[in-house]
Amino acid sequence: MPVSSEYIPPMDPLVVLHEDSDIVVVDKPAGLLSVPGRGEHLADCLLSRVQAAFPTALLVHRLDRDTSGVIVFGLTAHAQRSLSMQFEKRKTKKTYVARVEGHLDPKVGTVDLPLIVDWPNRPRQMVDRENGKPAVTDWRVLRTGDGESRVRLSPKTGRSHQLRVHMFALGHAILGDPLYATGAALDWPRMMLHSEELRINHPESGKGMSFRAKAAF
Repeated sequence: MPVSSEYIPPMDPLVVLHEDSDIVVVDKPAGLLSVPGRGEHLADCLLSRVQAAFPTALLVHRLDRDTSGVIVFGLTAHAQRSLSMQFEKRKTKKTYVARVEGHLDPKVGTVDLPLIVDWPNRPRQMVDRENGKPAVTDWRVLRTGDGESRVRLSPKTGRSHQLRVHMFALGHAILGDPLYATGAALDWPRMMLHSEELRINHPESGKGMSFRAKAAF
């Protein structure tokens, strides 16, 4: 069954990876919006669930609805500003794991393709070498088999749908991607993309911290 466009949020319990007086880090389930959409039917989201447990939680960054994995929230205005600045200045390090269509060759590479919103087909993004914003992704094949590859993806920029469009542009769409995969690659119960590790500097102590959550696929 392909990923449904109808919003049926999963009822997984909140998985807290770390909490202190300044930040909370959770493992987002696939299929749950990071923030509410327009309309009451899109109100249930990770932010509202986190705020139910941590009332002062503030948004710092997002993961796509169908992406799972590590995401951090600030618990104070200062923590939110500090973390947001780290993302903006690319001081954070994000690592994803994905299953993609076909076998990548070579086993290691970098995608450097500028991206822009595909306005007639929103929310799709597309490669635009003239008007797109710079977008760079490092990739490494972990293993291959049965017409697919398991890859580790390290985005150097944070464009919308960056990993999804970059893999699609290489001819290796992420399995189950409802926007970019086609044919057999679309016929999966979820999108096979997971935020595996996030490294940040703690907003108060400045200490480097790393948070990990294993992919369910």
